[in-house]
Order: sequence, then C-alpha cells, then structure tokens
Amino acid sequence: MAQRETGLFRLLGASKVYQAFQDVLGAEPFRRRLAGWIDVAPGQRVLDIGCGPAAILGHLPAGVDYHGFDDSADYIASARARWGERGHFWQARVEEATLAELGAFDRVIAIGVLHHLDDDAARSLVALAAQALAPGGMLVTYDPCWAADQGLVARALVARDRGQNVRDAHGYARLARAGFAEVEPEIVRGHLRVPYTACLLRCRGGSPRPRGKAPRQVS
Repeated sequence: MAQRETGLFRLLGASKVYQAFQDVLGAEPFRRRLAGWIDVAPGQRVLDIGCGPAAILGHLPAGVDYHGFDDSADYIASARARWGERGHFWQARVEEATLAELGAFDRVIAIGVLHHLDDDAARSLVALAAQALAPGGMLVTYDPCWAADQGLVARALVARDRGQNVRDAHGYARLARAGFAEVEPEIVRGHLRVPYTACLLRCRGGSPRPRGKAPRQVS
C-alpha cells in the first residue's frame, strides 16, 4: 500500500484525528449521499474493505449485516466502541479472511481504498470483491480522481492526498473491468465543503467486457 506517512498524514492514522478531519471537510452529509449510492436494504449483507472507524454504518439501514475489515487496531477499536453489536469488525486484511466461511454479500464497499493501491493490488481487491458477492450484488468504490476540467484547488487537494495511486475515472474503471461485466463510473463534485473531485464506481456482474460507459458528471 503506497501512502504518505509523515506529518499530518501520520496523525490521520489515529481514529479521533481522522474523524475530526473528516468532519471538518463535511464528510457526514457526504456519507448520507454515499449510503444512497450503496443502496442496501435491511437484512442484506455488506462487506466494507478498509472500513476505518466504520462511520458509514450510521447511514445504513438498521438490520444490515455489516462486516468491516481494517488493518488498523485503533480504527477497529473505535468502530467496536461506537457501534457494538450493530456490526462485525475485524482487524485484518480481507484477503486473510476465508470468504467461504463469511458467506456471500449483497454489497462490497471500498471507500478511499483503490488510490492507495498499485494496479496489481487494486485488481486483486476487485477480484476478491467479485468472489465475495452474491448473484445480483454490487461493488461500490469511491476515490479522489484526476479530471481534465478540474479546478486548481481541487487538483491541489487531490495531489496532496495520502494515497499515491490516484487515477482518472477511466483508470479506475479499467481496473474494475478486470472483474466485473458492468462498471458505471461517476465523477463526483460538490459533495464536500472544499472543492474536490472524486470517482464513484458501481460494479455488477462477474465477467469483464472490453468497453464500458463514459463517466457521468455528478455535482
């Protein structure tokens, strides 16, 4: 995993600092919007790869069977303290879990993960997500991205992200098509208190196809 780990970036490894930083950016209203994109119903199962403190769980319906994985002990401790038995929280990388024992999931989400991974690791995550999904399930990812019409402030913020593998929307979609037949990329703007450009992917189906839709613009 390629990411900056000095100065402020090191502090973001602490759950309280990370959550406070997210709150300043206006992440809570964004999570409500993100929950709509995830579109999960009570009784369905969610696998959250790189869940952090599992803040998204507060915007998912009660009764969702949520399993969050993160390799940070501090993030997982924070998630367990906040959510208790509402979710299952694992201090581990998902590849260390036996998916057969966990069963199939209706949604796999990876929020802010792909831009920390090189292409090989990102394809491995996509393949793992495809393996974990039940028929009709969906992978949802969200990451900062480059865009040709990006403003100077948004571009500067993306350039200073902790992750070192930021791509444009086509780059993220190309990786996802290694494991999914239907990949829908969206370029997202106007969802935080600061100018920011991100790519949302919604991926369905289990076999790749050579071409997909151009990214839609969302603001």
